[in-house]
This record gives sequence, C-alpha cells and structure tokens, in this order.
Amino acid sequence: MLKLEDVKLAIVGLGYVGLPLAVEFGKKMQVVGFDISQLRIEALKAGHDATLEVSDSELRSASGLSFSSVLENLSACNIYIVTVPTPIDEHKRPDLTPLVKASESIGRVLKKGDIVIYESTVYPGATEEDCVPVLEKVSGLKFNVDFYAGYSPERINPGDKEHRVTTIKKVTAGSTPEVADLVDALYNEIIVAGTHKAKSIKVAEAAKVIENTQRDLNIALINELALIFNKMGIDTQAVLEAAGTKWNFLPFRPGLVGGHCIGVDPYYLTHKAQSIGYHPEIILAGRRLNDSMGAYVVSQLVKAMLKRKIHVDGARVLIMGLTFKENCPDLRNTKIIDIVNELAEFNIVVDVYDPWVDAAEAMHEYSITPIGQPQVDSYDGIILAVAHSEFSAMGAEQIRSLGKAEHVLYDLKYLLDASQSDLRL
Repeated sequence: MLKLEDVKLAIVGLGYVGLPLAVEFGKKMQVVGFDISQLRIEALKAGHDATLEVSDSELRSASGLSFSSVLENLSACNIYIVTVPTPIDEHKRPDLTPLVKASESIGRVLKKGDIVIYESTVYPGATEEDCVPVLEKVSGLKFNVDFYAGYSPERINPGDKEHRVTTIKKVTAGSTPEVADLVDALYNEIIVAGTHKAKSIKVAEAAKVIENTQRDLNIALINELALIFNKMGIDTQAVLEAAGTKWNFLPFRPGLVGGHCIGVDPYYLTHKAQSIGYHPEIILAGRRLNDSMGAYVVSQLVKAMLKRKIHVDGARVLIMGLTFKENCPDLRNTKIIDIVNELAEFNIVVDVYDPWVDAAEAMHEYSITPIGQPQVDSYDGIILAVAHSEFSAMGAEQIRSLGKAEHVLYDLKYLLDASQSDLRL
C-alpha cells in the first residue's frame, strides 16, 4: 500500500478547481499540473492565472509545482487528482465527456498501486460505475486489486478570497478503508479547516450534489416569493430584511442562478434519480422556476418601458455584467445570456458591459462582444445584472447618466437603494 511520504502527485485539469489545489500541494511536495490546453500551460509557466483564482506571487510560492500538457510526463506519478468540468448538455443531461476523456488519459499511464481521486461533481455512483471501468479498460488493470479510487468533491467558490481551498472543510472517501485513510491524510497535508472522511465514495458524491441542490431550492423559493410580492407591489428586499431579524431565517436573495455548480448540480441528481425509476418533483420544479427568471426580468423591463411610452422595437438596452457572479471573470453557465437572448426576441439592441470579462472568451462562449466604457445618454433601459464592485462604486447618478432622458433602470442585485431604481426583483 502506498505511503504518504512516497506520494508523487498529478493534478489533471488546471481550471478554477485544479490550479488552487495544485498550488497548495506544490508548497508541500512535488506536483505535476496537467492540462490539455497548451495555451493554459504556457500562461501558467509564465506565472499568470487568467482565472484570477491564484495570484502571480502565489504561483511563484509553489516551488514543487511544474506544468505540462504532455501525458507521458505523468508516468512517474502514483496519485492522480481529476479536476475537470462536469457540465450539462443542451437537454440538461449530465455531460461526462471531460471526465471520461481524463480517465482514458490517466488509464494510459496508470500502474499497479496507483490511486485516482476524482473531485469533479457527479451523481452518486459515477466514480465507480462510469470512471473506473474506463480506467480498467484502458490500463488493463483490475480495480481494488491493481489500482484504487478516491473521491473528494471540490468546494471552490470562484472569486471568493476568504473561503479558499485550504480554509474549506474537505469531504474525502476511498474505495477501500486503507485508501480512504490515505486520501484523507493526503488532503490533511494542506486543508487547515480539516476533513470529513465519508463512509463511501457514493456518500461523498451524494453529499456534494445535494449541497448545491439545497441552495438551488432555497433560491427558487425566494424567487417565487419575489414574483408574488412584485404582483402585490411589495418590495422584496424590505420583506427579506424584516424576516431576517429572526435568528433562524436563512438569508437567501432572489436572482439568476447560474455558474458551474448551483445551476448544474441538481440535474446530475435528478438524472440519477430518473435512471432508477424515481421522478423528482420538488428539485425539478425549483430548476424550472430558476431557469425562467431571465425571461421574467425581460418581461418586467418591457412592461415598464411601455408604461413610459418608450418604443420597444429597436430600443437600446445596456446590461451591466455578464459573469455568473460578482468580482470574478467566470462565464460558465451565466444566466445573463438568457436576458440577452430574450431581449433579442423583442428586437432590442443590447450592449453588454463587463470590465471583468475576457472579450475573446465571451465571443467564443456566447458570440457576444462586450463594449468598452458605455456612453452617456445612450440607453432606453439599463439592467444592473452583476454586483461587480466597479458598478457599486459608480453609484446611481453615474449609472443613470448612461440612460436617455426617459429610461428604465432595473436593479437585479440590490446595488442601489429602492428609491434609486425603477425596478427590482
């Protein structure tokens, strides 16, 4: 059985999850960071992380970390941690393609005694039912005889500089009791918040997928309340502030639910539930409501414009923010695109302004070219869609100056006081 002091580590996938993990392990031991993107590898070798999750100085501090896009450079490693994306397809079904391809790659260099740990979010059973057979087929080795598996779900919160990989408690699991102990000990080398050793890989997988399902449902409830209160002419934020004076009221807020976790993970759980003959009602109802919020926002904006006799056909609307959350460049599964597409249905000209976004990535992912600094007196409608600190610093007067003499300002993120905007969720 492999001992902790003999570990030679590889991190497969160097995105928002993999790179911070590789950097922390690279401060303690020799680590090979692997990614199929040669451009990503070159940028990291040059000392810069485009996701902004790791600073240049943090990269330099990981003296044991090296980067490669050449698979053969992983052949000396004996533990592989897989941190590739697990998205959904256009039909909202789990897309395990990145996970399967990563498993195929590792299978080509897998040796007797090696351990493969998955961090990617999956449905319960995916590690042992979907990934391990790929490893066995490609390597020719037998699971839990020649090689082993572990699971430790990622809990990265992009853009959050307080809750970092080392300060968030880590769930760990292994395919045998001995492997579970080693996986747990390995993560304890870097996780100062400590670990929780789950009883099985399936338990760890399930724990991860329900974390974000719970958040999704809580936000769906608040979104539905916002729809009700809007019809009643009651300010939702004022209601939530009043209710929040009770010690056990949960402080959720209405809004668009995007990103790589909350808007995706529930579909992994519902997919698995349906495959075993159970049709989940509450989870899917919450997903439907949250997925409908972009269309609701546009309908509210258009109604407000019509009431002010602003001509909708050919109107110009500025959307402030494109990323899925504030103060980070992450565009994955951003629901702002729903607003953009819905506005286009009304033949409205849309400008997207986001100082955090890489223009080339926005074009590649969504065929959107963000504008530079927006011009004053230009817009019939303004949607404050993301709570970037730059937008907060502008204040109501400067944001209003971008609009024409008659315009509608929709504050989705409660950046302004209720009296300073025309619409809020």
